[in-house]
Amino acid sequence: MPKVSSVIVPYASYLRVYEPLAAFPEPERGHWARYARRVDRPSYQDELRRSLADLLPTPPVAVPVHESDDAFVAEVDGVLCVCPWRTRLRGWQALDALASGGRLPPAVLDAVLPPVVRKESADDYERWRARNPDARPWIRTATWQVPLAWFVLVVDEEREHQGVEPAEPPQSAALSESSELSELSELAGDVPVLRYRTQMVQARRRVARGLKALRAALGEGPQIDALVDVGSWLEEFHPRSLVELDYGGLVHVLPAAHLAADRSAADVAEGIEALRRGDGDAAGEAYGRLAARWRVVRDRQSAS
Repeated sequence: MPKVSSVIVPYASYLRVYEPLAAFPEPERGHWARYARRVDRPSYQDELRRSLADLLPTPPVAVPVHESDDAFVAEVDGVLCVCPWRTRLRGWQALDALASGGRLPPAVLDAVLPPVVRKESADDYERWRARNPDARPWIRTATWQVPLAWFVLVVDEEREHQGVEPAEPPQSAALSESSELSELSELAGDVPVLRYRTQMVQARRRVARGLKALRAALGEGPQIDALVDVGSWLEEFHPRSLVELDYGGLVHVLPAAHLAADRSAADVAEGIEALRRGDGDAAGEAYGRLAARWRVVRDRQSAS
């Protein structure tokens, strides 16, 4: 069995949707109501560690055998909102993207996840999808980046930052996910945090405005396709949901000064507004700041 340290930790960022408890059918609604009363709810780092642990056996467990019954919980204006982990569904989707996206050389992919393991997981997913055609995850994940399309959903005023720089990436940290939208109660302590939270109606409105400006200025392209994809995903949830963009594990590898100066949402908004005005120079300057900031992240990925 390989050592845990031999596994490269995917420093992931997250886009999450917390739906009101009333949006869930019974008996799931009752389960989440009871779950929310727990005082020992796991954090996103616990979720990540469980996923990595599945890669250690031989052969590795590409996708959990059973679906997770865990979730993140938030209280928004007195309404309990829940973001189910759905780890099994997300695992299938991530495996499909990994196998089809060419992110790893074939030899490396086969060593990490042998073809027979991938084939069994793909067959399981196909059978499951036939029984659950409308299933969708509440969480989207990106490694070593925050996709630019995600920043369109939020504004700088919604930024929540706690700037703590640990001596090394923490092995275990529990960050409570329960708070009022306007409060930063879990931002107290020694865990660095950088996130944005916004109402679903605001996120959808910003997607629509952003698409209108980008299409008028640029026509079609990958960034517009990415924003259309995110917007379509948001439409599948309750209109009173909470949308959260969380830098997640990236806060453990970026310097405190870098995080404190990060105003990516503001730069994206400034760039879109410049395109709306027809000011290509200002849009280019905003994009240049973004590119320089995230080049630091890419350089760290290459050095890992």
